[in-house]
Amino acid sequence: MYILFFILGLIIGSFLNVVIFRLNKKSLKGRSHCIFCKKKLHWHELIPLFSFFLLKGKCKKCKKKISIQYPLVEFFTGLIFVLISLKTFNLDIFSILITFFWFIFASFLIVIFVYDLKHYLVADKVIYPAIFIALIYILFLFLFSNGLFPSLVFSYLVSGLIGGGFFLIIVLISKEKWMGMGDVKIGVFIGLILGIQLLLVALFLAFVIGAIISLILIFLNKKGLKSEIPFGPFLTGACLTSFLWGDFLLNWYFNLFL
Repeated sequence: MYILFFILGLIIGSFLNVVIFRLNKKSLKGRSHCIFCKKKLHWHELIPLFSFFLLKGKCKKCKKKISIQYPLVEFFTGLIFVLISLKTFNLDIFSILITFFWFIFASFLIVIFVYDLKHYLVADKVIYPAIFIALIYILFLFLFSNGLFPSLVFSYLVSGLIGGGFFLIIVLISKEKWMGMGDVKIGVFIGLILGIQLLLVALFLAFVIGAIISLILIFLNKKGLKSEIPFGPFLTGACLTSFLWGDFLLNWYFNLFL
């Protein structure tokens, strides 16, 4: 079953690469092609992960190097799908639907991660549908509980407001010098899907990891003190980490001081 989830992740990852590449274009339609020589790609050149190695990382016609982004996105999408299924999947309808929702959320997070890393931009075409589906997810949780836990729905909605509000305050104070409105939207999204407790874990991880990476880049002279570094990748990565291992991290933290 987990092999099937990995293969599904590879396939979805291949599609996410197309989305990332064509986000700033008018349409996702059209056959895949080499971005250099425009050669149309055949089916055997489009096998997720494997085609990259079969082609030795180069276009068959023009011999230009294929971006390492393609196999990395495919592999990590497959890996993340397996990790999600290990946490959520069981042979009951509730677990299956939770797994399905988180596959969708992970796909959005991966697109946001890579696109923001490349373009320093959180695309509205991605984040708004993500927030909409997050609201459907909360409604699903409410309906599946037969309306017995309205407080659960309320807590997720409050978490979304906290996630967005936290970054909105930073944006307003700094006049968008420290954070952008894209981070506010990501904050709303991850708040809606994590809930308050795991959101706090994600925010803590995002700032700690962001600070460490920034210091490393400054030490290596890759960035300066005034350089712009996209925060979206740290937020999305921390969101997935919090969902997968947040409970373990919380238990470890509290046990450390008790």
